Amino acid sequence: MSNPEIVEVLELTAKLLELHNADPFKIKGYSVAAFYLDKYKESELQYMTEQELTKLQGVGKSTATKIAQIARTGTFPELEELIANTPLGVMEMFNIKGIGPKKIAVLWQELGIDNLHELELACLNGTVAKVKGFGANTQQKILDSLAFLKDQAGKLRMDKAEAVAGIIVNELKKTFDLVEAAGEVRRKSEVVETIRILAGTDSPALLQHTIGEIDLLVQDVKSSSPFVWRGNIQDVAVGVEIVAVKPERWVNELFLETSGADHLGLAGTSGSTIWRHAHYESADNEQAIYEKAGLPYIVPEMREGAGELAWAETRTPDQLVTWDDLKGILHNHSTYSDGQHTLEQMALRCRDLGFEYLGIADHSQTATYAQGLKVEEVIRQHEEIARLNARFASENPEKPFKILKGIESDILGDGSLDYPSDVLATFDYIVASVHSNLSMTLEKATTRLLKAIENPYTTILGHPTGRLLLSREGYPIDHQVIIDACAANGVVIEINASPWRLDLDWRWISYCMEKGVMLSINPDAHAMEGYLDMHYGVANARKGGLTKDMTFNALSLGQIAEYLKGRVVRVN
Repeated sequence: MSNPEIVEVLELTAKLLELHNADPFKIKGYSVAAFYLDKYKESELQYMTEQELTKLQGVGKSTATKIAQIARTGTFPELEELIANTPLGVMEMFNIKGIGPKKIAVLWQELGIDNLHELELACLNGTVAKVKGFGANTQQKILDSLAFLKDQAGKLRMDKAEAVAGIIVNELKKTFDLVEAAGEVRRKSEVVETIRILAGTDSPALLQHTIGEIDLLVQDVKSSSPFVWRGNIQDVAVGVEIVAVKPERWVNELFLETSGADHLGLAGTSGSTIWRHAHYESADNEQAIYEKAGLPYIVPEMREGAGELAWAETRTPDQLVTWDDLKGILHNHSTYSDGQHTLEQMALRCRDLGFEYLGIADHSQTATYAQGLKVEEVIRQHEEIARLNARFASENPEKPFKILKGIESDILGDGSLDYPSDVLATFDYIVASVHSNLSMTLEKATTRLLKAIENPYTTILGHPTGRLLLSREGYPIDHQVIIDACAANGVVIEINASPWRLDLDWRWISYCMEKGVMLSINPDAHAMEGYLDMHYGVANARKGGLTKDMTFNALSLGQIAEYLKGRVVRVN
């Protein structure tokens, strides 16, 4: 098991112990171990002996024994007993924002509520608000959280959906030549409700038989038909549809099954919809479908009916940003804060991937939960950056790789940036992000961001809404006002490429471009592997129509250095 997985088991154990009113010292033992091990990056816990584990901060002899058991089996007897004595519905309450184990214990033991449905009913009839320690505000927060959980049920983030689709496609390709993911997966939707797979075959029966041989697929017999298999993957709630397509209809059906309904309803020059052209007129490729409709070609990602034809009036698909267009990687973390790899390791991997520069942006001092950098640590990091840059320049004088000195500065409650101005002035660039006090009204959140945007040291506005897809709603902001302010102050907006975020939402990219606001596709990488999340960011950016010329980190090292030099002039 990975370190994060072991930490997750320890955290669950602490929650369950608190739920069952166990010895506070025992609860604290698991919580403290989880806290410190979450920050431990030096080696894999699963390969350490119990004696080695006891030398780690926060880990006692008893906890070390449990960690060793977790590493071997994924669990341990005490946890199994706790789970056996806890209704599944009660454990699901851990996903509700705003209530912890103690309040969940009250709901379960005093009100007899052991599932989310009963909890919702108790909130709706006002029962929860009357319980000591809850009140109307907590009751409403529970209802809001339950509504969010309901809305997200049966959905997957882009990365998980692509992985599931890939498994199915690879299995089917052992038998069929034509197999491809369509629908939301091919459109690169940030959240996927149905994974749709097409298989070209003249024998739907053979397809059904082949699917039946794939153990991980579970069929919903009632909703399936001889031509469309419906069900899901074991332990994954999202729906799966596998459609048998005649090979001669492959192009047309792939187009129809990929495009959103609003896109298919768009009219061509003859007045007929794209759907009619795709359904009735055979085509050798997808470009031919658009030609028959008298329309410009639209890439699969953009087929949503969300202004793509207006976009195509002045642009062509080859102008869309690609992975190969990116010249540098901005917004990354190292072991100076909460990253898993050293500054040198992050830089070398970035260089090995062919990029010209790495923007390091560890957390600022207020982010104590993420080991944010105190001023003396900033100085120490800048000294290391200078040494590494000198080394890189000597290794390749003609085209040196460079580390840019950045910081992810917390946007404080009043909208100001972390650190005084004299410290902020030492950075090459600053990513300004909100990480605390996320429960805000639209007015408060917008005002907070506006002040940060107007700060002359802000270069990039990081993950503008703070959302975590399928896990946490973002705080509400007035996107137009924020984008207008970025335009007025020359601030770049981040497309946070983490598949958990994909924030800025792609639906606002066109407005950014209209206002001349550049966007930076940033992985928010906390490990070297995180760089590859930029593939999701690129997909999200293309979906919104982002072009290379409006992509900040498509600038070369020379261009970005010139841009940042201009920012310094404006500050001074």
